[in-house]
Amino acid sequence: MARHIPIGVRGEAAETVELRHTLAAHHPELPPVYSTPDMIRLMETASFQALQPFCDEGEITVGISIHVEHRAASGIGMQIHAEAELISFDGRFYTMRVSAHDGTQEIGSGTVGRAVVHVPSFVKRMREKARGQMTRPETAR
Repeated sequence: MARHIPIGVRGEAAETVELRHTLAAHHPELPPVYSTPDMIRLMETASFQALQPFCDEGEITVGISIHVEHRAASGIGMQIHAEAELISFDGRFYTMRVSAHDGTQEIGSGTVGRAVVHVPSFVKRMREKARGQMTRPETAR
């Protein structure tokens, strides 16, 4: 299990908006503005960066909940900067306060929940789960 992680630990992540990060990349009829899923991914990356130094060998943190508002649009070429700060731990789950800024204004904020997983054990469980689905007979419809 991860070592003690102090409340207030912070992480950051940044990227420049490219077409692939926009709504238009998924639906050409939509405007070329930074997508909510990409903003959340960057917030998750900042959260990961904050917590990873405290994880033991073979451990990572994974996202378990997202409560985020995306309130302002950002266009291609803008630099997005996400920050995450640990605000609570309940014995199993970590809650991060997250925000994203585009150099002009805050574009989103909220909270992200994360949990520590042991990667080899996690991968083994996922393989077993997938195998179980492949060998399960189809149910009659």
